[in-house]
Amino acid sequence: MKALIYDGVETLGFRDTDMAVPRDGEHLIRVEAVGICGSDMHAYLGHDARRPAPLILGHEAAGVIEGGPRDGERVTINPLVNCGTCLACLSGRENLCPDRQIISMPPREGAFAQYVAMPEANLVAVPDDVPLNKAALAEPLAVSWHAARLGLAALHPSSERRALVIGGGAIGLAASLALKAMGSSDVTVVEPNDTRRAFLLDQCGETAVAHAEGVFDLVIDAVGYAATRAVASERAAPGSVIAHVGLGEDLGGLDVRRMTLQEITFIGTYTYTMQDFRDCAAALFDGRLGALDWTEERPLSDGAQAFADIRAGRVPAPKIILTPQ
Repeated sequence: MKALIYDGVETLGFRDTDMAVPRDGEHLIRVEAVGICGSDMHAYLGHDARRPAPLILGHEAAGVIEGGPRDGERVTINPLVNCGTCLACLSGRENLCPDRQIISMPPREGAFAQYVAMPEANLVAVPDDVPLNKAALAEPLAVSWHAARLGLAALHPSSERRALVIGGGAIGLAASLALKAMGSSDVTVVEPNDTRRAFLLDQCGETAVAHAEGVFDLVIDAVGYAATRAVASERAAPGSVIAHVGLGEDLGGLDVRRMTLQEITFIGTYTYTMQDFRDCAAALFDGRLGALDWTEERPLSDGAQAFADIRAGRVPAPKIILTPQ
């Protein structure tokens, strides 16, 4: 099969590789659409030791099952594989499974390929009227759905639920969409890139600004750098909640003294539970997350150029979807 393979820092090669082989209880999926994630970019830049070269990246995928009793079924893929037997899994917090795996990290190759193998439990059927390029957004949308759900649940009942999202990439935009789907109508997105901010305003109908003013009941940091954490600390209202989902860098930024004196709750959020993924997919399918027409499509064979364009800031759309076929 053909695959886009990470060969080293800022180096990707499109070439033949070994065919994906399903394990017991798994299905072979013909990948029809796969998104480029921020974590793929971290690996591409050599910033993620969990993803050593050579490796097939990509985990935001949808496609068609080939072979077996579900042959021909259209599915979107939950890429987070868990043991199913530990306390975290049994309590519905599969994202905290100590033995969790995710495709695009060893030992599981990713979905920047014509085929990928996935367990039965990780597949969600896609209705016939939902294009697979939109179904592939279920994974990044679920990340933000999880963060929004946890953040809103932690708010005091008296909160006005006024929200600030830091970062206008796919996760930030998805966080805004999730918050609105959950009843928070007053959402502002901070995006310093002029081109992307214009896209959010004109194409997505978002309230997007270059710099935030005032304070907010809920702040979602979808970037995760020291500078964005500093903004989160500054713009969080007394008694508010910061939900941190970005993984830009490890240290710095939080004003712990202010957070303590103002009783600001900080929540680290990672991926999603299986129920979050299913709930988010259902919201995607029934239109609660909007038209989802803010992606750009390119062939997988042009994936190296897509990564280079994202790296250079030349992509206004929050998400590039690669099509392997």
